[in-house]
Amino acid sequence: MDVSLFYFFREMAASPILTITVLLTLGVIFVNGWTDAPNAIATCVTTRCMNVRSAILTSAVFNFLGVLVMTQINSSVAATISNMVDFGGNTSAALIALCAALFSIVVYSVGAARFGIPTSESHSLIAGLSGAAIAIQDGIGGINMSEWVKVLYGLGLSLFLGFVSGWLVCKLLTVVCADMDRRKTNVFFKYAQIFGAAAMSFMHGAQDGQKFIGVLFLGMAFCDGQTSVSGLAIPVWLMVLCSTTMALGTSVGGENIIRAVGMDMVRLEKYQGFSADLAAAGCLLLSSLFGIPVSTTHTKTSAIMGVGSVKRLSAINFGVVSDMMLTWIFTFPGCGLISFAMAKLFMAVL
Repeated sequence: MDVSLFYFFREMAASPILTITVLLTLGVIFVNGWTDAPNAIATCVTTRCMNVRSAILTSAVFNFLGVLVMTQINSSVAATISNMVDFGGNTSAALIALCAALFSIVVYSVGAARFGIPTSESHSLIAGLSGAAIAIQDGIGGINMSEWVKVLYGLGLSLFLGFVSGWLVCKLLTVVCADMDRRKTNVFFKYAQIFGAAAMSFMHGAQDGQKFIGVLFLGMAFCDGQTSVSGLAIPVWLMVLCSTTMALGTSVGGENIIRAVGMDMVRLEKYQGFSADLAAAGCLLLSSLFGIPVSTTHTKTSAIMGVGSVKRLSAINFGVVSDMMLTWIFTFPGCGLISFAMAKLFMAVL
C-alpha cells in the first residue's frame, strides 16, 4: 500500500467519499483540541500558575508533540482503534460505512448538546465505528471483541485508577511537605504545575490524536482496496497533519471548560493541581503503552476528585460523577444506533 502524501492527495481527488471522511475526521480532531485539551491546563490556570492565553498556547504545542512523538514511539492506541472493528471485504462499502460513523459523531454531539447530555469524542468515535461495523456485517461479527474489550478496561482506568492515583500522589505530597515552609513549597509547585500541565497536554495528544490517526489510516486503506492496516507503518506526514489540526483546535481556547474543570468541581491549591496533573498523565501514559483507548477528560476529572477527597469527600462535586456516568449510558448506545442507521442509509443511497 502506497502511504505517500502525493498518493493520498491523488486518492482524495479521485474519491469524494475519502475526501468527506478526511474532512469529517479533521473536523472532529479540531473540535477535540478545542473542547478536550483545555482540561489538561484547567488546574494550572485556576491556581494562577499561568494565565489563560499562555496556558492555551503551551497546551497547543504539547498536544502537537504528543501526537507526533508518541505515535512514532508507540502507536498501539491507533492500532486498537483500527482493529477493533471489521468492515468486511467490500472496501468501497467499508469506506462509506466509515464516513457514516464519523457523520454520526457530529449528529450525536449536536443532539446531545441540544438536550444537555454530556459527551466524549473518544466514546462517540468508538460507538460510531462499532455501530457502522455492525450495520455493514449485519451482526456483531463486525466487532473484534479481543480489541473492543480494551474499551471496558479504559472505563475502569479513567475512573478508578484516575481517582486512586490522584489520592495517592496528593496524600504522599501532603505527608512529605507537612513540615516545610508553605511559601517555598508554593513557589516550587507553581513551576511543577506548569510541567504537569505540559505533561497532561502531551498525553492528551498522544491518546486522542492516535484514535483519529487510526481512523484516517483505515480510510486510506479502504480506498486502496485493503481491508485492514495490520503491519503497515503510519506515515509521518499523517501524524503531522493530525497533530497540527489538534494544536489549532487547542489554540482556539475553551475558557469555560477551564473554569468548569478547574474551579467548579473542586477548589484546588497548587500542590493539589500538580498532583492531579501528574496522576492523570501517568494513567494516560500507562493506557497508551498498552493500547487502551481512554477518555482524557474522565481521567483528569477522576484524578481531581481523588485529590479533593484527601481532605474530605464533601469537597467533591458528585454532579460531575453523574455526568460521567450519563456519558457512558447515553453515548455508546446513542451514537452507536445513529451510526448503524446512517451506515445503512448511506450504503442504500450511495
